[in-house]
Amino acid sequence: MIATYNDLKNKKVLVTGASRGIGLEISRGLAKQGAHVIFNYREGKEEVAATLSEELKILGASNVTGLKFDVTNEEQMKESVSEFIKEFGPIEGLVNNAGISKDTLLLRLKGSDIDSILGTNLKGAMMLTSICSRYFLKAENVSIVNVSSIVGLMGNVSQSAYAASKAGLLGFTKSVAKELGSRNIRANAICPGFIATDMTDALEDKAKEAYLSSIPLGDFGKSEDIANLTCFLLSQASSYITGEVIKIDGGLYI
Repeated sequence: MIATYNDLKNKKVLVTGASRGIGLEISRGLAKQGAHVIFNYREGKEEVAATLSEELKILGASNVTGLKFDVTNEEQMKESVSEFIKEFGPIEGLVNNAGISKDTLLLRLKGSDIDSILGTNLKGAMMLTSICSRYFLKAENVSIVNVSSIVGLMGNVSQSAYAASKAGLLGFTKSVAKELGSRNIRANAICPGFIATDMTDALEDKAKEAYLSSIPLGDFGKSEDIANLTCFLLSQASSYITGEVIKIDGGLYI
């Protein structure tokens, strides 16, 4: 059963990394709620953006807007967000979901890998939130959702840089919640565990069993699970929740 949040109808929500995986499912969930879904896309991805726009409109989005910017390009973000707001008014919700991972053992970790991972997963989210914050002050019931990871809480072999970026996002979330709370702007983080994706589908049965044995609920999560929680946190159903780190991992962290 999917809950309906009437206050999300027409709410202008920006989702980064919306073309695939969890970000795509979050965008679909918002579209079904009747939100004005805003997503970013990079240079050369115009066809992908057009296809996504059509899909979200069919699902029920009140409006769909694609913004051309890379989360690692501060000037692109400033320009795109400013142009959107001139036309449609302030953004009322932000989902920092864009992320990358380059798994490697610590002894093989390169500075360029660290720069790339932190630049996308942490700095990108920080800068976009900063850019949007000045406009949030003109909006009502603003909610920010940062998509971290269970790895940001517990670490993982060969993911030291990724874990650091996702852990940093948690500290950032709590700081934003404290700094902007007096303006009725909320910020929360979610930490997905193992979520069913093409990557998990490709795992051998023995590998799947090994992972699943660590999850009390005995199954991988679904992208829809993350989307449902995100919609809740963006809505006024969670109006007294801020600065929280919410695990959605089937009990993996217990």
